[in-house]
Amino acid sequence: MDHMISLGRGLIFILLSTSSIAGLSVGKDERIADTSQQKEVAITIYGNNLGLIKDTRRVSLARDFNQLIWLDVARQIRPETARLLNPAHSRGFRVQELSFDLDLLTPGKLLERYIGREITVIRANPATGEERQETAVVLSANDGGVFKYADRVEVGNPHLGRLAFPAVPERLQDKPHLAISFVNPVAGEQDLELSYLTTGLSWRADYAVELNEREDHADIQGWATVTNQSGTGYPNAALQLVAGDVNQGRQSAAVPRHAMAMAKMVEATDLKQESLLEYHLYTLDCPITLAENQIRQVGLMSATRIPVKKELVLTGSDYYYSGKFADIGQKLKPVVLLEFRNKGEGLGIPLPAGIVRMYKKDSRGHIQFVGEDQVDHSAAGEIIRLKPGNAFDVTVERKQTDFRRLAGEGLKDSREGSTFESAFEILLRNARKEAVTVTVREPIPGDWQMAAESQAHSRVSSNMAEWKVIVPAGGHNALNYRVRVKNF
Repeated sequence: MDHMISLGRGLIFILLSTSSIAGLSVGKDERIADTSQQKEVAITIYGNNLGLIKDTRRVSLARDFNQLIWLDVARQIRPETARLLNPAHSRGFRVQELSFDLDLLTPGKLLERYIGREITVIRANPATGEERQETAVVLSANDGGVFKYADRVEVGNPHLGRLAFPAVPERLQDKPHLAISFVNPVAGEQDLELSYLTTGLSWRADYAVELNEREDHADIQGWATVTNQSGTGYPNAALQLVAGDVNQGRQSAAVPRHAMAMAKMVEATDLKQESLLEYHLYTLDCPITLAENQIRQVGLMSATRIPVKKELVLTGSDYYYSGKFADIGQKLKPVVLLEFRNKGEGLGIPLPAGIVRMYKKDSRGHIQFVGEDQVDHSAAGEIIRLKPGNAFDVTVERKQTDFRRLAGEGLKDSREGSTFESAFEILLRNARKEAVTVTVREPIPGDWQMAAESQAHSRVSSNMAEWKVIVPAGGHNALNYRVRVKNF
């Protein structure tokens, strides 16, 4: 017997003969490429659970036909995307066959492969520690297994003991690998480059915005949060991140979000960006080790004293203007909007989409979380708007005070060609100790004309009227307006 595998309490112990490497059955003509031969590895990570791996290893090769076992590829590799190159000797280099075995060595898989075959069951006497061995045939691998002994049938349980197997079944390996057959033009040590796509690699942008006391400036810090659940680690890898919506011919399977095996790590570094087709590519300026089941953060950008504009905004709905509505008299809350332009020192670069978390120090100097928002990809120079939440001390009550149809009364089943006149009162109350300005935006459909108003509006677009309403400290103010709307 070359080796024996002992299985107990969820662990596998393998005694190997000299004809096996780490549980991998290797033919005499097969060569091994493992991570000890790795010269460099580069990772490009996309935002949609996809990564491109480029792994270069120095391997001793024969002239003409070679069989190579490439160890430690990602468990979630998309095998159809794998490409093996010999950059120094590309002429005459030709890959003939490439295979990836999906069955990896686990206690359950091992038991399944021995259904109908004999194994050895080892039990220890709890009093003396003396071990006793019995031979059993595996009848089933479900629910701990069913085993047939010479005089009985038993169902597996935690007290079963250890199971010993004579060998690893063929093609059931303990680590993911590619088996590659190829023709090589020259013999000797050469650098082979394997590239492939894998799921389980992803990244996102996270931003922290800290407002100053007056809320007119902010410090902004951006991080790229990288997650590796691809099934292998990448030591000292060159890292690149692609921002943009990269199309895929088929949808990749989603990766379950298990708990990370490694703690979250943060490191300050620089990412250089460049255009790539219609995307943006960010390149880390130094290698990074990304372990399996690990989250890491790397610096994306940093900017201080960025001018910020704060605004309280109340936005209506266009359906108000086509009928009588009693349900628009409820109390409303203006939303708080913060905006800044993507320019200045530390900014002025394409910013990838991500989550922005906003903070401000309280009167004691303690930092407090004040809200978060999702932002889309933002080009250099673009205005970025954030919504931390709703105003607390400013309330609004909207009320329709009049509605009438001025034309088109004969159209019973359609409102097309009708002219309506609506009147509204928007009452704003301010419980703060200082005056506030509330921007009231009303989307008005069709061809509209303001018939009367308590203060002048601005037509900011073809279907939007806007007022800047000042509400005194501890007081209130009312905006009244009447508008005619013609629907086509």
